[in-house]
Order: sequence, then structure tokens, then C-alpha cells
Amino acid sequence: MSKATKRKHVTKEVLDDYVLPEDNQKIVKILGGKGNNLHEIETSEGEKYLVSMPTKFRKNVWIKRGDFVLIQPIEEGEKVKAEIVAILYSEQIKYIQSQGKWPKEFVPLASTEVCADISSDDDDSSSGSDDLFVNTNRPQCVYESTDSSENELSDSVANKDDD
Repeated sequence: MSKATKRKHVTKEVLDDYVLPEDNQKIVKILGGKGNNLHEIETSEGEKYLVSMPTKFRKNVWIKRGDFVLIQPIEEGEKVKAEIVAILYSEQIKYIQSQGKWPKEFVPLASTEVCADISSDDDDSSSGSDDLFVNTNRPQCVYESTDSSENELSDSVANKDDD
């Protein structure tokens, strides 16, 4: 299977599959990436540890701080205690909440994020700009022009003409 085909299938699986946590799986929040495909997570009980990203997701799907994932515990790990099974996006979070399987500790976080997504969808009129990547590594520069400086320039030019 070529890289493009693999990426297409993995992306389709991540976006289109609506999974519910099974008996030993947990929904957790990503606290940050630690490098080498390891991510620090926080469980609904407040426990923090490392999880690994499986090979099929590497270089195909990216996660960031604040995202929610579904993990499967592994027995042989001391520091790395679980592996990511699924990455949860807003539609999947809504589905899990409707099924009553969402952890109560994450309800305020997820509902505000989902509400923010809904309100921005209404404003965009489904233009799909929520799916676009925003580069947070660059400062956002806004250049404002002031009319007073333009007026001062025109006044000084007019005064020179009068002299």
C-alpha cells in the first residue's frame, strides 16, 4: 500500500468511525507531546502518565494539547501505560455524550468546546474553515492605519505650499 493510500484510509477511519469505549478503554485528555510519539495524558480521575501513538497514526494524524483520545491500557509499561486507540473529534464527542459514555469530569470542557464549534459553524455558514490549520507558531500582526497621521502629512504639505 502506498503512503498516499495509507494516509487516505487512516484519515477516513479517524474522521468517520464513531467508537464507544469498551470495558477496559478510557477517554483521556492530552496534556502535551513529549517526543518520540509519546503524549502525556490526564484521566478523568486526575491521574497523569504517558501513552504511545501507534504506528498507523504516525505522520498521518496530529493531536494537540486539549484533544481527547481513547486509550487501551498495556500491561508491560511502567512509564508508558497505554496506547492510543482512537482520536476523538467534536462529532465523535457529541456521539459519545449522546450515548451517556462521556466521563463526567470532562463534561464542562467538552461541552464548551462543542458549543464553540457550533457557534463558529453558524457564523461560517458551513464554509469548512474550522478544519483549516491555523499556525500558532507565528505572531498574528494587524496593521492599522491612522487617519490622524495622514491628516498631519496633508496639513504639512499644505503649509509648505502656503509659504
